[in-house]
Amino acid sequence: MKREIISTPNAPQAIGTYSQAVKIGTTVYLSGQIPLIPETMNLIEGDMSAQIHQVFKNLKAVAQAAGGDLKDTAKLNVFLTDLTHFPLVNQIMAEYFSQPYPARAAIGVASLPKNAQVEMDAILVLEGSDAL
Repeated sequence: MKREIISTPNAPQAIGTYSQAVKIGTTVYLSGQIPLIPETMNLIEGDMSAQIHQVFKNLKAVAQAAGGDLKDTAKLNVFLTDLTHFPLVNQIMAEYFSQPYPARAAIGVASLPKNAQVEMDAILVLEGSDAL
């Protein structure tokens, strides 16, 4: 199948050797997003809540550039430098997703790029004529 590289100025530009997302058929693989503000490429200021919201906004922008939305998420991976923030992730996630929720993993990590406290990546399955 053909691979389509997804890129949007509405999400942070890749800061390494990767693409914001890769679309193959109706499946979209979103690269990890940290709480960078797309226009400045700086971490958002504020508390952990602000960081989590910014990550979801970044993921949503890439999903939309691929022709989908967060509702199309089949799998979400959450990386946290402090797992005590996991209940806050759950609370904020409910603002961006509704049931049925995607599959998800939450992983505690020692550090993230640019000293972010949270990173998330996702796999989307888009609705369409090729969908099951």
